[in-house]
Amino acid sequence: MLALSAEGILPKVVYAIFADTGWEPKAVYSHLDRLEKEIAEPAGIPVLRVTSGNIRNDALDPNHRFASMPLHILNEDGRPGMTRRQCTGEYKIKPIKKKVRELLGYPHPLRVPRGVFVEQWVGISTDEFHRAKDADVKYMRNCHPLIDLNWSRTDCVRYLNTIGLTDTPKSSCLGCPFHGNAQWRNIRDTSPEEWADVVAFDAAIRQGNARANASGNRLLGQAFLHRSRVPLEQAPIDHVTATEWAACQQELQDQSVAVDELENGVVDGCSPRACRGEAEPLLGDFGLAS
Repeated sequence: MLALSAEGILPKVVYAIFADTGWEPKAVYSHLDRLEKEIAEPAGIPVLRVTSGNIRNDALDPNHRFASMPLHILNEDGRPGMTRRQCTGEYKIKPIKKKVRELLGYPHPLRVPRGVFVEQWVGISTDEFHRAKDADVKYMRNCHPLIDLNWSRTDCVRYLNTIGLTDTPKSSCLGCPFHGNAQWRNIRDTSPEEWADVVAFDAAIRQGNARANASGNRLLGQAFLHRSRVPLEQAPIDHVTATEWAACQQELQDQSVAVDELENGVVDGCSPRACRGEAEPLLGDFGLAS
């Protein structure tokens, strides 16, 4: 949407906002720098980076209130489970709303007057039209430019290829429990330092987040990053899932779609705008029109 706005295909936005969880892959930060320098700045579109903190550090800090990640749980009786997912709300939605109120001139706790609002662009394509919802606050009004253009995910990837952004990385926390095997393999095979980081984090959260343990609310079971519920370094990430196989078959039918884009998180996981880990859409990065 930023590139389409900068090119004039879509109206020019006033701001673009990136909500930083503090634990994105290095490739995402590098890509964001490139977008800002090569696309946003020449078009006169400020890119604002907002944050609620570092999700990795917060999870391991016994003195910090932590909005839980959706960790995979192996209960004491052997049954699988999952912790509540609060991270998108805390580390994506909350800082964006805070910045929007500031831009409108009504930071919390000031009340935003009736009729004062921003137009928020949400990057949902036709593949996920069911996620197109209204905002949950009156000072934000959601628009869905990609759906208006009748663009699918394939159309978006094809467009990125034509403007030299074929290598656009997936935006999600480095240690997101919704990663598929392809994403875990990519980290392991391309970035040993980041792989060591997620393996260490996986071991550190085995008994849940540090704040809960410090307050006596010990997890009754064990927590894991990988859905197999075994330590990440032992997890079967080399197994090619049915979803990955189907994605590869789709790539063969449409050579203009990059293999990496198809393999990494089409079905679930995080994105710059939302978390695909559950049915309800959640806001992420967006552009603001006047």
